[in-house]
Amino acid sequence: MPSHIFSSLLVGFAVTLGTIVIHGFVVHTIVMALRRNLERGVLGVRLWVNMTFIMSTTLLALGGHLAEIALWAFALDTSRAVADLSAAIYSSAGSYTTCPARWKLLGPFEAVCGMLMFGLSTAFIFAVIQRLIHARFEGADNFPL
Repeated sequence: MPSHIFSSLLVGFAVTLGTIVIHGFVVHTIVMALRRNLERGVLGVRLWVNMTFIMSTTLLALGGHLAEIALWAFALDTSRAVADLSAAIYSSAGSYTTCPARWKLLGPFEAVCGMLMFGLSTAFIFAVIQRLIHARFEGADNFPL
């Protein structure tokens, strides 16, 4: 196996691990805020409070994705796969959203990572919404048909 392929795989795995850590931090932050606010009775009662929490969850997930794109851009810039940092950010954003750029192995690697992270964010936002609905209407569906 040529050494450039091995080093690209090594960089790809390391940066993927970094994106998982960033995403884990974002998910943990949201879970702890959800739990704390549900226990205090802040969430699950008023629509606008729930909507604000969902919007905050979505924006925090977006911030996590942007940090992950920046991490991939840093890897591209450091490995000299692109001309400069702005090209790295542009290429990284394209690949993270599943439009791989010219470079051979890291583009598809980042695209797969981005798809997984977007899927995880979507599932998690859905779970938060589902939990808020449950908190708001707890017991409302316990009547016979």
